[in-house]
Amino acid sequence: MDYAHKRVYPVDANPSTGMEPPPPYPPKYMMLQEQGSIRPPPYRRNIPRYHSSHHKSGGRSCCLRCICCCYCSLFLLVFVLATFAFYFYAVYQPQIPSYTVENFATNAFDMQPDFSLYTEFVVTVKANNPNENIGFNYGKDSSVVVAYQDSSLCNGQLPAFHQGHKNITMIKVMLKGKSEFGSGLQEALMENRHTAKIPLNVIVKVPVGIVIGTFPLKQFTVRVICDLVVDNLSPNKKTQIVSNTCVPNIDL
Repeated sequence: MDYAHKRVYPVDANPSTGMEPPPPYPPKYMMLQEQGSIRPPPYRRNIPRYHSSHHKSGGRSCCLRCICCCYCSLFLLVFVLATFAFYFYAVYQPQIPSYTVENFATNAFDMQPDFSLYTEFVVTVKANNPNENIGFNYGKDSSVVVAYQDSSLCNGQLPAFHQGHKNITMIKVMLKGKSEFGSGLQEALMENRHTAKIPLNVIVKVPVGIVIGTFPLKQFTVRVICDLVVDNLSPNKKTQIVSNTCVPNIDL
């Protein structure tokens, strides 16, 4: 065989043309292999995004302004009320009226066979207004009760009237009533009559309105509880008041 005249073509050459084929295109993606493991593409750091906080700061400042306005209004209201109270006390110097039972008379005190008791009392209440610029209007919806050991004996009502400045008013009240007394209360009452020390309670409840100058103000309820000790409850004998303690309470 004559090897001199035989042409040797490359393995990848085209025998018809004798030209080498063009090299293949490089792959679009290349994978790196290191020590038999496939590595992912390098990490790409995300660029942080900055959001505008203008609307949040605006809402917060609006809330702060509202809170400041509320506190300022509250402070102004407290200041005005404190100024008015100071002026009122400095100019008018208000004082609470005092009440006492000046006289107690027995018109009827009859024990019944059925253990009931019929009584008629006349109670004189002294109302003292020490204020120079403040008057009081006493309403008609009042009540006066005489009780013995928490048991009501009789009741009545105060007349409606106006009490002026620096005024002392004597109020005479007629009280009548019939109460169911048991044998125990009858025995206790008889024992107190023999010792000439009979404890009674006079309870007065009356609506009172304040009048400053000629201007009426708010009405409130005055409750006066007087603890009395009298020497007797005989209709034909004058009743003497041994002790007398009255405590007023105001229900606003």
